Amino acid sequence: MKFSTIPSAQTVAHYCKLYGIQDIVISPGSRNAPLTISFTENNYFNCYSIVDERCAAFFALGMAQQKQKPVAVLCTSGSALLNYYPAIAEAFYSDIPLVVLSADRPSYKIDIGDGQTIRQDHVFDRHIGYSVNLKLDVIHATETIKNQGKGLISDTIPIETQQAAVELFNTQELEKAIKTAIFSSAPVHINIPFEEPLYGTTLSPNKQQNNELLKPVEESLNTLDDYVSLWNSAPRKLVLVGVNNPNSVEQKYLEVLANDDSVVVLTETTSNLHHPNFFPSIDSLIAPIEKSSHKEELFTQLQPDILLTFGGLIVSKKIKSFLRKYKPKHHWHVNNKKAYDTFFCLTKHFKVSENTFFASLFKNHVSVKSDYYPFWSKVKLGYEQRRDNYVKNIPFSDMLAFSITAKLIPEKYQLHLANSSTVRYAQLVDIDKSITVFCNRGTSGIDGSTSTAIGASIYCEEPTLLITGDLSFLYDSNALWNRYLKSDFRIIVINNDGGGIFRILPGQEDTENFETFFETRHTINIEDVCKTYQLEYELATNEFELENNLRKFFLKSAKPKLLEIKTPRLINNKILLSYFDFIS
Repeated sequence: MKFSTIPSAQTVAHYCKLYGIQDIVISPGSRNAPLTISFTENNYFNCYSIVDERCAAFFALGMAQQKQKPVAVLCTSGSALLNYYPAIAEAFYSDIPLVVLSADRPSYKIDIGDGQTIRQDHVFDRHIGYSVNLKLDVIHATETIKNQGKGLISDTIPIETQQAAVELFNTQELEKAIKTAIFSSAPVHINIPFEEPLYGTTLSPNKQQNNELLKPVEESLNTLDDYVSLWNSAPRKLVLVGVNNPNSVEQKYLEVLANDDSVVVLTETTSNLHHPNFFPSIDSLIAPIEKSSHKEELFTQLQPDILLTFGGLIVSKKIKSFLRKYKPKHHWHVNNKKAYDTFFCLTKHFKVSENTFFASLFKNHVSVKSDYYPFWSKVKLGYEQRRDNYVKNIPFSDMLAFSITAKLIPEKYQLHLANSSTVRYAQLVDIDKSITVFCNRGTSGIDGSTSTAIGASIYCEEPTLLITGDLSFLYDSNALWNRYLKSDFRIIVINNDGGGIFRILPGQEDTENFETFFETRHTINIEDVCKTYQLEYELATNEFELENNLRKFFLKSAKPKLLEIKTPRLINNKILLSYFDFIS
């Protein structure tokens, strides 16, 4: 086995292995050669080569999302590092452990006009769990450092003593960073300066200190007596669940919530929670109330005494608007890390896992007699029946395409949704409970959806499907520029010739400026993109073609496949807005 001759490169690889960081996504470069050598020459690591750093970071994020363990991304110095920022922000807000390793030039070569240099240290400070700038090894390239880095090496202290101090600092900081990634599920940035020469190797590694492995702190929960009493006496309790990992909440607790007449559980497609008594289409519940002549009365009737939230960010704008105006008396959020005051009425953060919380809350559970669930379940049944009737009578469009597609996705697929229109339409259709659903809702950007899905597919035994819009797909088309697309990977692109969501939002108008700067129409041929990256391609332009192609689309194949669904640009928004009128 070969090792880099640079001590800090060996140390970084050693600590990654020590703490089980096995997946390393590497983008090419020269300054990161010491780390590239250290990882690729060690059979412990699974190394992936992805040229585009923005895609590489989202690819790693997808893997970390699935494993719920840290995955590392490695790049060279300069602007390469800045391309990681969108994925780092997503990891920060979605609580995904991403370890960012950036090679850097020594400090004395920054801001002097040297090539590929920027101020890399602490560049992500506003969106990072922990950031460290490791110290430059002084035992490597010693004469260069003496000549160029004035004051970095003392003439009066033995060089071995100075190097020992560097290594002590580096190991302590590496431990802090890795501990943050593992136990806080947060992205961390480790910046490592290297002096040339960069490509030297040795067969004899430096002696590394094997510190005691870190252990998670056992979570605990103080007595909930006061809160249990409130819960057991409140006649209206609204449970709202955002982005949630599949199978993370024990079914026995979901059953308690589902069978309590004083509880209404609102979920989203990304909640990955299922029960016949849950309400999975929030906007279909809220929109008819907004349009009702008894709006005030109905919203007051829905207003909860206790709002209990868990999971990540919420898609529905309508539920946010409702709860910000009709505030509950109590808002409790359950999360072992953080609590957002999304509705400006947070009263208690239970900093534990959902299962720990429910175990205490339901220890002496009392079902409260109430008409809260019975009343709203009838409303739910009504809008579900009207939705089915509406979909049967609409022309081919985004909404019909989503409805048809959702019914034909095979069981147990892993489904990834792009943001913007895609994730919103998904809230209006029924998706089989065996299908796990993911979406980058931390920052809700259109960048990186394809890269994330491809990364996530690496550690998924079942096939993966990405549903995306045309702009989101084209924006991240470099995601296909790698060797890791599995033959069972599927992409559905709903092409409405631009950013169709802007036709739904207030202010849309049929002008050249709107089409150019908001809707952003384009002339790119998606079939040509598939030819470039060797994907099988199919096209559907009507209901018959879509149903026919979908039945073939999910069959086994030698190559990954893409199905483009072309929908009429000018009627999609009218059909969606009319849907809310119809169910009202």
